[in-house]
Amino acid sequence: MQNSKIVVIGGSAAGAKAAAKARRLDQQAEITIVQKDPDLSMASCGYPYYIGGTFDERNQLLATPTGVVRNPDFFYKTKRINALVNTECTAIDRNEKKVTCRNLESGEETTLSYHKLVVATGASAAVLPVPGRELEGVSTLVSMQDTDRIHDLCASGTVTEAVVIGGGLIGVETCEALVAKGVKVTLVEMEKQVLTFLDAQFAGLVANHMKAKSVSVRLGMRLERCLGEDGRLTGVELANGEVLPCQLAVVAAGVRPNIGLAEAAGLEIGESRAIAVNEYMQTSDADIYAAGDCVECVNSVTGKKVYAPMGDLANLQGRVLGENLIEGNVVKFGGTQQTAICKVFDFVAGATGLSEKAAIAAGLTDFETVVNASPDKPGFMGAKLLVSKILVEKSSQKILGYQCVGSGDVSRQIATAAMAIKGRLTLDDLNCADLPYAPPFSLAIDHFIASAHIISNKLKGRIKTVTAEEVYKRVQEGNPPFFIDGRGPDEHEVLRLGIGEKYIPLGMLRNVLGELPQEKDTEIVCFCKISLRGYETALILEANGYTNVKVMEGGIMAWPYSREK
Repeated sequence: MQNSKIVVIGGSAAGAKAAAKARRLDQQAEITIVQKDPDLSMASCGYPYYIGGTFDERNQLLATPTGVVRNPDFFYKTKRINALVNTECTAIDRNEKKVTCRNLESGEETTLSYHKLVVATGASAAVLPVPGRELEGVSTLVSMQDTDRIHDLCASGTVTEAVVIGGGLIGVETCEALVAKGVKVTLVEMEKQVLTFLDAQFAGLVANHMKAKSVSVRLGMRLERCLGEDGRLTGVELANGEVLPCQLAVVAAGVRPNIGLAEAAGLEIGESRAIAVNEYMQTSDADIYAAGDCVECVNSVTGKKVYAPMGDLANLQGRVLGENLIEGNVVKFGGTQQTAICKVFDFVAGATGLSEKAAIAAGLTDFETVVNASPDKPGFMGAKLLVSKILVEKSSQKILGYQCVGSGDVSRQIATAAMAIKGRLTLDDLNCADLPYAPPFSLAIDHFIASAHIISNKLKGRIKTVTAEEVYKRVQEGNPPFFIDGRGPDEHEVLRLGIGEKYIPLGMLRNVLGELPQEKDTEIVCFCKISLRGYETALILEANGYTNVKVMEGGIMAWPYSREK
């Protein structure tokens, strides 16, 4: 019986994983990887950390966990996989089951026949159509070549000022990397917030932290042109006419799937303009599979097709695909919740499932949200802040989405929430969930479980809440409610909102009820540092006949606007 011939176009995450999985299941198959770049299996999510000096050895971006570089020699010796680097696949002949390849160094063309073909062509950086983008010093950050260029520029000492265009994951991480190298950084983002997978309040907390770490943040602003002298970048001009001097501009304005090869071969392209695949990662041609940043997949919460170019998904899809190549279509890729996480200096920002704005965009209305601010562990164990938002379907009480930011252990919270959403768990499942507890790791009631408790109380009508955004809008409109800040004296002296709040420590409240508005239907909003005492304040007021009392979700720590100091 003839050995199966498998050709994999693309040797980064999805392609390399698919080839490796296929080899583990079939030791006789002829497997060839065709890779346009000179490197294989690159840890692209690590690029900013190499630039920032988290580690110094470039090859760590290409190495196995044991430190062996994944080059063609490695793939052949350990896996008997032929890896052709610096080789571009230029055409797919589906009728003849052949691909045409061109060696980018010699120009030589060859053809490879296949029984099964894998398209893992990845994505390319979105190109901003602005004058001056060809200047030396303007770079994207999607390849090892980009990484080397920026790393070497920073190491040369010639870059003192930089502009990062785009406030997504790569843009935000690049800001931190450049600051770590002593560079003055300005972030320019067209949207009115950074990290658009977050709701605006949470993105505001992240942007505030970036500003505190010396990043100048320009939101709602467009790049107009890049300026230069003698072919070298000297600055950028924004749409408002402002000129920012810089020697480096990193364009991190998103990526676009590389679909040209697949489209030319007549493969179906999905509604998101990425390659359409089924749950087995199979394209419209039964003998051609695809995975990674070139494909679209299903959002497992909404059921809608989405484009989700994430490194973990590429590896997972590649693994599913590799098994199906050998065993037939036996494994399904279950879609994505679009889980994301990002280190932002001393902050971490993460989300899984739907944000509130994503739920609204998807046409959902039967949901409730609440914001929770609390420490990640006891104070005597070095507690750090977490601010989170949970989104629950009211009818079923299933968790639909969760986002969390702060200096505490955000990753644990997002991971727990991701599995809760994946398992379609309800509030009843979570309210008494048995998560690991010890003081070095969490509070006795974990932050995520506390979030479930708060929204359960809200759904049961035990607490009425108002968001920081709603409070800010009321203040700006000149129609504020009566505010009570229930913190202690020392806290109030250090930090306050300055929105006209009345300072009444919780322990004194019962003694000064006569100083409050005597109309029992007066709207009163209570808060404290994290609004735990705000909740207790509200309960006391309600017990004394007040009928329109609300708690500001998350308290002062979830306030993304300016504050008095």
